[in-house]
Amino acid sequence: MSLKLYFLRHGETPYSQEGAFCGTLDAELTPEGHLMAQAFADTYSAINWTDVYVSPMKRTIATAQPLCDAIAKPMQIRDGLKEINYGEWESQDLDHIKQNYEQDYIHWMTEPAWNAPTGGETSVQIANRAMAVIAEIEAKYSDGNILIVSHKATIRIIICSLLGMDIGRYRDRVNALAGSVSIIKFATYGPMLEVLGDRHYMPEQLRNRTGT
Repeated sequence: MSLKLYFLRHGETPYSQEGAFCGTLDAELTPEGHLMAQAFADTYSAINWTDVYVSPMKRTIATAQPLCDAIAKPMQIRDGLKEINYGEWESQDLDHIKQNYEQDYIHWMTEPAWNAPTGGETSVQIANRAMAVIAEIEAKYSDGNILIVSHKATIRIIICSLLGMDIGRYRDRVNALAGSVSIIKFATYGPMLEVLGDRHYMPEQLRNRTGT
């Protein structure tokens, strides 16, 4: 047996549905987001889970809760799994950002590894805190199934880091829709991507929702 990490992005929130920036805002799940969380638990509760690591935000805890209830395991809450801090962009839509923070937005889109949203975090900063959690897991477990419930940018940056991809290109190389599951197995030659952004466990009406 080997170590396998399951990355679950939280279910839909009002901000993900509307396409607004939500990082440090502690958003709740929409009713559909709760249905996504329950669908994940219904499908994945049969796996022999070793541990569950969760960002401390309401939306990630609510997403992990149905599975943790089903398998009777506590959540390991880690700040390092939080979403990107969007700074002054929090709660704003893209049109507002382009109009009011044009140069910062251009720099962030061009090279987010070293350029942050106004007053926010760079990809490098996110990688430093998130990969510390991955290192903790690797040090503790040589095998087993670990669920990591986190956020869109954070999951994509972790995946890029594990696969040796440029973290400044995380938006161009990896997608993670609301409620999607990505799986990385630690094989003979290191981390291997087995599944990326899968949502087939959801009912079709949830998979077809836009803006997530």
